[in-house]
Amino acid sequence: MAQVTLKNLEKSYGPTKVIHGIDLEIKDKEFVVFVGPSGCGKSTTLRMIAGLETISGGELFIGDRVVNDMPPRQRNISMVFQDYALYPHMTVAKNLGFSLKIAGVSQSEIETRVADAAAILGLEPYLKRKPGQLSGGQRQRVAMGRAIVRHPDVYLFDEPLSNLDAKLRTQMRIEIKKLHQRVGNTIIYVTHDQVEAMTLADRIVIMRDGIIEQVGSPREVFEKPNNTFVATFIGSPPMNLIDAHVASSNGDPVLKLGDGSELSAPARLRNTLEAGKAVKLGVRPEDISPEGNALPTAGEIAQLQLPVLLSEDLGSEATLFTELAGSPVQSIMYNPRTVHAGETLSFNMALDKCHVFDGETLRNLAA
Repeated sequence: MAQVTLKNLEKSYGPTKVIHGIDLEIKDKEFVVFVGPSGCGKSTTLRMIAGLETISGGELFIGDRVVNDMPPRQRNISMVFQDYALYPHMTVAKNLGFSLKIAGVSQSEIETRVADAAAILGLEPYLKRKPGQLSGGQRQRVAMGRAIVRHPDVYLFDEPLSNLDAKLRTQMRIEIKKLHQRVGNTIIYVTHDQVEAMTLADRIVIMRDGIIEQVGSPREVFEKPNNTFVATFIGSPPMNLIDAHVASSNGDPVLKLGDGSELSAPARLRNTLEAGKAVKLGVRPEDISPEGNALPTAGEIAQLQLPVLLSEDLGSEATLFTELAGSPVQSIMYNPRTVHAGETLSFNMALDKCHVFDGETLRNLAA
């Protein structure tokens, strides 16, 4: 079993606490991605799991063993680093087998494991080359292969794709997903890129300032964000947030915007909204679109007239920058046409897909 459990895990550097007692259970064979902005503690947490950072408090289990004080080599984990960490004077084959040689594994077993890893990752043509003769993507596959040959219980990936260009990152995401399907081991992966998190993870762990803000499947954290931080961190472009307060119209709650205009409150939230409460209305760019563009006719729809400040044409779609009651708003326009700055368009907003966040706590009122 390669279940990994964090119980009230803490990390301090002197008087400065950087990980604030986090709890998490990672299931056997699960692909979990830690994501968050720089400095949120995700890499520090990974390094504690690896044994490269000491643990200041709490307990860390791999399987049923507490490994707080266990050296890395005894944890049966393999780590893939951001900078590949390959030996430049060794061939690919020797890089792949070096850790096994140090561990005293027989030469015949090393050759078998190296051949198996090379076959999984398509490295057979490169076994006699040195790292300097490889592309960035090929070097990253070698780093992954070096992890595979050890037959670990847990794979740890620390921002492995950040040094690659956009096209290679896409290719390597596919390779890593295929690797998980083939080997079936537990994978813990750290990235600041929410696209990587959404496409790779079984579950995403979203961190900020040394705490866990939310844990869930990619679909869960996208559709049901706990707070405004998660709502704006997950999704590209990010969720729009519009300042409002709850008012009453004919006995029904409405959202009164900064310019005095009113929007109907989403039906599912009407029983939870208190008159006079400051809130933030959250709407994803794909849920506010020019009339005739993608939104279904069914459901709660608000019709708005909004000025276009800027348009970014991406080919199959365009991002329109506008504003609503003084708050900046981005909209996705599918099957785009040319739109000029200053042009006013009719937009449809899917109210039934909107979120309402508490104006003080910033928590999702539906969570």
